[in-house]
Amino acid sequence: MSMQWPKLLSRKRLGSNEDPSGSTVRTDFQRDFDRIVFCSAFRRMQDKTQVFPLSGIDYIRTRLTHSLEASSIGRSLGTLVGEQIISRHRLEDFEASDFGDICAAACLAHDIGNPPFGHSGEDAFRHWAMTAEYGQRRVDVLHGSEKEDFLSFEGNAQGFRILTRLQNAANQGGLQLTCATLAAFTKYPRESWLGGSRFDGVSAKKQGFFAADRDLFEEVAETTGMLRREPMRAIWHRHPLSFLVEAADDISYRVIDIEDGFRLGYLSLDEVLALFLPMLSSAGRQQERISRIRDDKGKVEFLRAKVINEAISQAMSCFLDNEQAILEGRFDQPLLSQIPKKAEMDRLIEVAVARIYNAPEVVEIQTAGFQVIGELLERFIQVLDDIADQGEKANARSRMMSRLIPEQFIGADRVPSNDLYTRLLLLTDFVSGMTDSYAVSLYKKLTGISLPGR
Repeated sequence: MSMQWPKLLSRKRLGSNEDPSGSTVRTDFQRDFDRIVFCSAFRRMQDKTQVFPLSGIDYIRTRLTHSLEASSIGRSLGTLVGEQIISRHRLEDFEASDFGDICAAACLAHDIGNPPFGHSGEDAFRHWAMTAEYGQRRVDVLHGSEKEDFLSFEGNAQGFRILTRLQNAANQGGLQLTCATLAAFTKYPRESWLGGSRFDGVSAKKQGFFAADRDLFEEVAETTGMLRREPMRAIWHRHPLSFLVEAADDISYRVIDIEDGFRLGYLSLDEVLALFLPMLSSAGRQQERISRIRDDKGKVEFLRAKVINEAISQAMSCFLDNEQAILEGRFDQPLLSQIPKKAEMDRLIEVAVARIYNAPEVVEIQTAGFQVIGELLERFIQVLDDIADQGEKANARSRMMSRLIPEQFIGADRVPSNDLYTRLLLLTDFVSGMTDSYAVSLYKKLTGISLPGR
């Protein structure tokens, strides 16, 4: 059995019965891109951590700028692959740009579900669910995927929820993106708990959707013809373009985090040259061109562009070489783990971990993020539980604090759901959607560290 490109490129919109657009001026996949750009969750990424939390330096990347750069890489990679796929399979109803636009939209949204403080923020949610005095007791009451959703909280699953439910919440299907874009977005097409079953491959290492959103993903998978890995479990083989989305993200952060590290003084020019030049097949010729660039910043920017271009080329070749295995679900590794320059790309990560990600000022703020996120979750779940259990008899403090939570994250008429899983899920929707600055500001106010207007 094999996935088929015409179905994989489905223009059907999740939650909409309207026929796909017949326009070639602004295609359905370009509309996906635009819908993501204009949604509030995308704008909030301008104040969410990429590597350096709450940085006061304008140059440093945030989740927003990283997503834009990954999207640019994804468009190039998708278009190059699309040219070859269309030729191989004689796909008369599609253009190479369709592949690029799907990848660009999926890349644009790939971090939209990340909570405050980056990946350490995800860890903070898990830590709260496993260890918090009150939160742990509440999570322990749940079972199966409903419990594991919090114990293994995952920004990718939160992202799927944002795109399909939380943005334009009045619409069935949220933003109503095409099923092709949503499938390409979902790098981990599985729920959080699989009944003890274990599955190999990169696509199975995390969950890509919450238990509450399983039906939505099942519709996406069925519409695009993704292959189910086991009949009785909610786990599928990846949509092929998801490999390109993953590669674009990997290329972006591996290369660009080194550039940011240079700009902040963690790495010298010579160290950056030693990392970037081995990636290039024409290193000697590039050194001559570098020598004509006067400032060090310009040299690094020039090399960064060349390294990204080389990585795109190698990722494209790897995908095309393994296309049939990908369509049949027999290939399940990151593309960058199979390219000729794998060792050189891995070296970028090794240096970033040693010299950048673990820099004291980064770790200090990320550690503080654990306190901020944990405290917000712990205080607000007690408030919601009190109101859910006591109704109008809830204490005055709970009623007052609940006013800090938008109605969307409590329930209709500001009445919390009687279902504990739903209450916890809406709370994580609220806290994970905060920007870094807002989370810190609200934490200070709730704990009395600062007062409004002070």
